Amino acid sequence: MKITFMGAGSTVFARNVIGDCMCAEALRDSVFALYDIDAKRLEESRVILEAMRKAKGGYGKIECYAGVENRKDALRGANFVVNAIQVGLYDPCTIIDFEVPKKYGLRQTIGDTLGIGGIMRALRTIPVLDDFAKDMAEVCPDALFLNYTNPMAMLTGFMLRYTPIKTVGLCHSVQVCSEGLLKQLGMEDRLEGRKELIAGINHMAWLLEIMDKNGNDLYPEIRSKVDEKLADPECHDKVRLEYIRNFGYYCTESSEHNAEYNMFYIKSKYPELIEKYNIPLDEYPRRCVNQIEGWKNEYAEILEKGVKEHERSNEYASRIMEAIVTGKSYQIGGNVLNTGGLISNLPTDACVEVACLVNGYGVHPTRVGALPVQCAAMNMTNINVQLLTIEAAVTRKKDHIYQAAMLDPHTGSELDIDSIKRMVDDLIEAHGNYLPAYH
Repeated sequence: MKITFMGAGSTVFARNVIGDCMCAEALRDSVFALYDIDAKRLEESRVILEAMRKAKGGYGKIECYAGVENRKDALRGANFVVNAIQVGLYDPCTIIDFEVPKKYGLRQTIGDTLGIGGIMRALRTIPVLDDFAKDMAEVCPDALFLNYTNPMAMLTGFMLRYTPIKTVGLCHSVQVCSEGLLKQLGMEDRLEGRKELIAGINHMAWLLEIMDKNGNDLYPEIRSKVDEKLADPECHDKVRLEYIRNFGYYCTESSEHNAEYNMFYIKSKYPELIEKYNIPLDEYPRRCVNQIEGWKNEYAEILEKGVKEHERSNEYASRIMEAIVTGKSYQIGGNVLNTGGLISNLPTDACVEVACLVNGYGVHPTRVGALPVQCAAMNMTNINVQLLTIEAAVTRKKDHIYQAAMLDPHTGSELDIDSIKRMVDDLIEAHGNYLPAYH
């Protein structure tokens, strides 16, 4: 069996996913093909993963493929392809995504999923994924593409609508959603045996139901504790707790993410909201700088002291592969096309996040029915942007980029149309060759 990792220079994440595979008896004898356009980062990953492979018993084999000219060989014969690329990296592209909008008074927190940052990231990444898909159709047409790259809904939606490649989008937030909520509200004793229903879109999937092991609805107690928690100045999850208060339900992704997915919290006319809701503006650039520095230190330490022991994480990738290979069923929260109206009050061409059963026959999404109307409405403000961004990437029409930015909740609530168009033009110019030509 062959497992190909695209963007293997993302060493920490590659180590987690491939390390997880090395922990699974059904996967550990695989060929692990590492691909990246950065040969130096690829070599760092190889050193770490080779040491981990030996520490795990020496099973399997690691192969490295550097550069676009070797991409097809990296993919050839793969059973599974894990995608974790970042086109343009932190420097220069993430810096551009934050600094150009600032000149127009538009501030962001993460900028990788929605907003003008998410739009530009998608437009950089979709052409690369299209190339991946063309190669895969030639050399591994039956492989399952496991996408971890953001903006999740835009990239996965593109792959599912415009390529023949079997694809599922995977995020970290579904696994930890209810646990994080119960812990912060002092309800740890309800964790064991709990049952939950989560559905919506990536980063804004709703915790629609949560019950304890005896089948008791936990939402009444959760709602009773929200006001007290919101009054805590040290609370950093206030946006999502406000969702419970105003929309009735908690959602999957963090408050620093969700602060920029709507028109409510980052407002130049109400600067006091930033402090009130503990919103970390420019959070993603800070994280990037810290991660880059942290990895340099960790790599030096690993070279000196050896590889740290890896325990299997809660990432879905290895569990999906194991379920398909062994036929043993496993449930995930997956990003899939809303084919047939899995969520009946969202568009069928939207990418939705729902519970999926994985077994020897592949990934099988479950039908949810209708979301509460207010939750669907919140999702639609994001889906509008996602669909228009995909349309822009496919048609190469600049008007669709303008429209995506105009309909983005945060951007449209802060800037007038002419400013939005000028900002988009400035971003396109600043990104240069990282973007295809638009007309």
